[in-house]
Amino acid sequence: MSIRVRFPPSPTGDLHVGGARTALFNWLFARKHGGVFVLRIEDTDRERSKPEHTETILHALKWLGLDWDEGPFFQSDGVDRHRGEARALLAAGEAFRDFMTQEELAAEQARRQPEGGLVDRRLAREIADGMAPGEAERRAEAGEPHAIRFRVPDGETTWSDMVHGEMRFENSDIDDLVILRSDGSPTYNLAVVSDDADERITHVIRGDDHLSNTPKQILLYEALGHPVPLFGHVPMILGSDGKRLSKRHGATSVGEYERQGLLAAAMVNFLALLGWSPGDDREQMTVEELIEAFSMERVLKKSSIFDLEKLAWLSGQHFNDLAAAELAPGLTERLVEAGLADAADLAARKDWYFELIDLLKSRCRNMNDLVDQAMPFVTDNLEIDEDAVEKHWLKDPEGVGARLRELARRLEASPWDETAIEAVIRGYAEELGMGAGKVIHPIRVAITGRTASPGIFHVLRLMGKDQVVERLSSAVTRLSKVRKTLS
Repeated sequence: MSIRVRFPPSPTGDLHVGGARTALFNWLFARKHGGVFVLRIEDTDRERSKPEHTETILHALKWLGLDWDEGPFFQSDGVDRHRGEARALLAAGEAFRDFMTQEELAAEQARRQPEGGLVDRRLAREIADGMAPGEAERRAEAGEPHAIRFRVPDGETTWSDMVHGEMRFENSDIDDLVILRSDGSPTYNLAVVSDDADERITHVIRGDDHLSNTPKQILLYEALGHPVPLFGHVPMILGSDGKRLSKRHGATSVGEYERQGLLAAAMVNFLALLGWSPGDDREQMTVEELIEAFSMERVLKKSSIFDLEKLAWLSGQHFNDLAAAELAPGLTERLVEAGLADAADLAARKDWYFELIDLLKSRCRNMNDLVDQAMPFVTDNLEIDEDAVEKHWLKDPEGVGARLRELARRLEASPWDETAIEAVIRGYAEELGMGAGKVIHPIRVAITGRTASPGIFHVLRLMGKDQVVERLSSAVTRLSKVRKTLS
């Protein structure tokens, strides 16, 4: 069998991480088995569907690397086919016309059962079947509004789910579902069945929230004479509190994580492990490894937790594995967008730039972290953290200022390599009878504006002699003003 799967997002908002996980499982399944991944945009909700949402979804899928083989098809293009399928069911006696509104149906139910009780799921059918022969057709031809309902047969509907195993639903628990509304628009279940058949979908992999739709759709497949695909329902994604994932748990759209600078490879790796296991202890995996290991047999039945700490850790692992040349384009784009650097200047200093990235990346979990770490090296407008000033300067502003002034003088006269820089700083600390940290910490604040950085001697060399001397001098000037204020 040639495997064909589909991902059918509704363009009513951004791509949710739950939807992205469903898309990924379908994509991995198709790639593992040499199948076809179909993209279908379910845009029949005209009020909420927006072209800009479609573009956002397509962009998110492209960012994740989930390339589709066919589509995007638009569900709205198949409305005539959907209506034709409804009429075919009507002609075959598998459906009936319902001229009653919901209010009228409820009123009739109340009249028949004034004491209340369970709603008769077959009431609409009973009323329709009680019409005189030809009455429904005459009323329809006269233009009287009506819905078309599918006649749910007696018995039970079963299927072998790729995740949950044998599933059984009593048909008596299913309403005679509306398949065509009174305005002529198809309902979800009919449209999905018609589209899946038209696109020759063989496997439907989707969330557990669709389990109740599956028996309805199987009955429609069978009534229409379409092949019934295999179904697999994957577990829901929950927040850290065990409740369904929502914005209260943090970012829930793929686009938000892209904007945060997360690597797509890390997001794909993380999503794959939400409800699936490779069968061993591996957590960090490449896309190629995911494809090779993926199987529906290893999809878990229980819900999974969206663990932000694990996502951050995975992102850091993937980040550190990338070469500077792979990280540079994304970093440059963000630095330029923020007005912190010039692309041509960074390109002209490629060797220096790549060395800087290699120095900083181990301290980062995403691209925004890297932008923040690179900032002191690429901008002349250094922002100094006030807590760092309080901790390493203001306890002895006069002494710190004097030491920074002397270090600026000595470093300006020194050769500019890490060995020489270290010798100057450690030698000066020894002359003062101080631990090296007492000298290094104030330097770090003056040069980077922060209390933490990579190795200070490497930082100073990469920063460049002129920049270092200028920043040390600026720090001396700032401390001089502090002393005057205190005196």
